[in-house]
This record gives sequence, structure tokens and C-alpha cells, in this order.
Amino acid sequence: MSFTRLSICAALLTLSCLATAQARPARVRVSQGVMKQLLVTQVPPQYPEEAHKNHISGTVLLKAIISPEGDVKALTLISGDPMVVPAATEAAKQWKYKPYLLNGQPVEVETQIQINFTLVGP
Repeated sequence: MSFTRLSICAALLTLSCLATAQARPARVRVSQGVMKQLLVTQVPPQYPEEAHKNHISGTVLLKAIISPEGDVKALTLISGDPMVVPAATEAAKQWKYKPYLLNGQPVEVETQIQINFTLVGP
């Protein structure tokens, strides 16, 4: 193979590697089910006394941004009773995940977190 052809092949290979590295998304969407498998620490919410007295139960659904290190970086409310949302948010902020890997590299994740509030006892 001539030097010119070898140089062209090396240049194309370099450009291909650069394009692949640049094509890696900054953030990927991952289902709740997959992220649940990566959950390392799940702090349970404290049931608000006022909500318990008023027999408030239900589900809080949050959009979560998880850092490449597995920390909850941001939470946005999707749905839930306003009496239990602060407790759900405070608990979810403390959750910790294993890093989500894309092509062997940790990436930021957008997912949903569902926290259920169920009345038990009087």
C-alpha cells in the first residue's frame, strides 16, 4: 500500500472516530424499569402528617435527570397531590443510581420516578 493511500486511510479512520465520539448524546431517555435495576439507594418518603389525617393517598410522578455519576440532579413534577409532592421530592433527591453506560461510557439520563403513598392503619 502506498504512503498516500495509507495516509488517506488513517485520516478517514480518525474522522470516523471523531464523528463517533461527537455523536454520543449528552442525555438519554431511559425507562423507569431499567433505572429501577440501577437503583442503589432508595430513601422512602415521610408520609406528611396532614396528608395522613386527611386520608390523602396516591402516586407522585416526577421527571428526573440523573447525572453520569448516578446522582439525582433535577426533578420536575409531572403529577401528584400537592400535599405529598414535597415529601416525594425530598426523598427522591436522595436516591442514588449506578451510572448508566452507553458504549461503555457513563451518560446523563432522563427518566421518571414514581412514588406511591398508601394509607396503612387508622
